[in-house]
Amino acid sequence: MKIIKLPLLCMGLLLCSGAAFSVEESTKIEPKTEFLAQGLDHPWSVTFIADNEILITELSGKLRRVSNGLLNPTPIDGVPEVLFAGQGGLSEVLADPNFADNGLIYLSFSAPDTDQPKLNRLNVIQARLKGNALVDHKTIFQSDPPRRTAAHYGARLAFLADGTLLITSGDGFNYREQAQALDNHFGKILRINTDGSIPQDNPFTTTPNALPEIWSYGHRNLQGLVIADDGSVYEHEHGPQGGDELNLVLPGKNYGWPAITYGVDYSGAMISPFTEHPGMEQPLKYWDPSIAPSGMTLYRGDMFPGWQGDLFISALVPGDVRRIEMEDNQVVEEEIMFAEFGRIRNIVTAPDGSLILVTDGQDGKLIRVSAKN
Repeated sequence: MKIIKLPLLCMGLLLCSGAAFSVEESTKIEPKTEFLAQGLDHPWSVTFIADNEILITELSGKLRRVSNGLLNPTPIDGVPEVLFAGQGGLSEVLADPNFADNGLIYLSFSAPDTDQPKLNRLNVIQARLKGNALVDHKTIFQSDPPRRTAAHYGARLAFLADGTLLITSGDGFNYREQAQALDNHFGKILRINTDGSIPQDNPFTTTPNALPEIWSYGHRNLQGLVIADDGSVYEHEHGPQGGDELNLVLPGKNYGWPAITYGVDYSGAMISPFTEHPGMEQPLKYWDPSIAPSGMTLYRGDMFPGWQGDLFISALVPGDVRRIEMEDNQVVEEEIMFAEFGRIRNIVTAPDGSLILVTDGQDGKLIRVSAKN
């Protein structure tokens, strides 16, 4: 593993060098890495359903299981057909907080619209895992309106402490102006009950012409979503060329895209001359050049006590993990870690306190990071 400490105000991408941690607490433990699974087809999301049992989505449409460190060669049956194109496919898998009792999981995925097959939507379903198959499917969310593009789905899921479900819904790439409107799902975080109904205390339930499931808006492509023990909601999203953001998200707030941004278009053209505006929220941190953030976990484990409360963000460009030390909901330090593995699609914390890295692409790997004895 390679790691480098970045000053708080440094936004550049640096090459990693040296093998020791730069933080006093981190030097007390030297991590080791091991491969749990290899040959995965565009792995995207990971959830634990038991201490030693993991579910993994492959963007191409399969749900896989790793038990006691071994990948089951037979995919789980009963997964819906997905649109595997561009950035679309089988995205998030999330276990219900009461999975041990009810066996429920939640999947997000892109699929053709039933009435207009040339268009597609982001879908979220609830299903029950029975043996090696999903049964009792129920669609609890479909994005509206449908889109032509196969990009910027968001597709992350997370449970709030009250049991409601947050869903990130990206701006669809070609629909970015819609992120500022409340009559659609582009560029939004949504909050629903697990049966698909709308909580009555959502911020826009009484706003004329607003969709009542909207929880926050003005987002681009939301790829990381975690809930802290105190209820704080952290979210990160891809900027355009530059301007990737880490946000503290509050209900009813406008996060500015595309009216304000720290990035420019991929052609180099200006998207907006403004980086701030009254009534629009500022990110906790932004990256320019981009790091292409792809997943995120909040470390609560005991295996690495020096990392307690830190955010770990997986990144695709050039490929590493960012450890973000937080204090009073502010970023105080950033470190680059695990740059030797290339593009990292996701990162999660295991029940035993180890970290699980998911590498990107056709030969995706599941890597466990644990403490040396």
